[in-house]
Amino acid sequence: MAFKGASFTFPFFLGFLLFTVVPVVIALKESLYTEQGSGLGFGAKTVEFTGPDNFVRGFEDAKFWSAMGRVALFAAISIPLIQLTSLGMALLMDMARSRTAGRFRIALLVPYMIPGIVATLIWIYLYSPVVGPLTPILGFFGIDANFYSGGMIWVSIGNLVAWSSIGFNMLILYASLQSVPRELFDSARVDGASEWRMAWSIKVPLVRRSLVLTTVLSVIGSLQIFSDPMLFRSMTPETVTRDFTPIMAIYDWAFAQGDFNYAAALSIILALVVGIASALFYRLTNKAPTS
Repeated sequence: MAFKGASFTFPFFLGFLLFTVVPVVIALKESLYTEQGSGLGFGAKTVEFTGPDNFVRGFEDAKFWSAMGRVALFAAISIPLIQLTSLGMALLMDMARSRTAGRFRIALLVPYMIPGIVATLIWIYLYSPVVGPLTPILGFFGIDANFYSGGMIWVSIGNLVAWSSIGFNMLILYASLQSVPRELFDSARVDGASEWRMAWSIKVPLVRRSLVLTTVLSVIGSLQIFSDPMLFRSMTPETVTRDFTPIMAIYDWAFAQGDFNYAAALSIILALVVGIASALFYRLTNKAPTS
């Protein structure tokens, strides 16, 4: 019986093996080689084993680490705001009647169900100073907003990320709140606790694990952001450069400059950074006492 239950996980592990483990192994192998050309550039290129040279080059790549710093700062600002908003909406829905909560839950989840590329194209249109509605609306109130400027580009991307992810995080937190026994709230009300007091002292501590989970997923997603700035680059290439984010830099090295070996090394470095950041956050938050 246990084997039958475990067999349902086989498709997942098969997909994980084929689309995660195998590519990582291939990337590790490719990162240890370098394609060398002749001094004059006329001879055929050869692939030579160079060991950790690509990794040393990657750790010394100032543009790559500058891109890493940009997304790290973006994550440090956007993730707390998104998580607080998601938690607040989940708490409000938990206080509402089930029918009302159901309507809002579906509405808030719609942005998450829209494919990321489609959502980005929609917001690029909305941000457009030529055909988009936001610029003239803000201009009517005397606000001159250039959503593609250097000072606004991360705000524009952050708004898109928040629009897409708040509903997903909220749904996980709301489901966690629904699993809390209602008797705890009834007892708290009998003791004179207000809704705010119950939310802060009972609900939030009991959904801490779900908060950690959604935050870790947000950290992973933010450090690997690619499609959003890549599409924004078509509108403002002077602001969103080809190495604006780490994955954009990897993509450029692989497909624009043709150095797949160095791109493979950078991808391994990025995977290590994402793994270390996620594990460190999980370890730090797991030290807090559970209720």
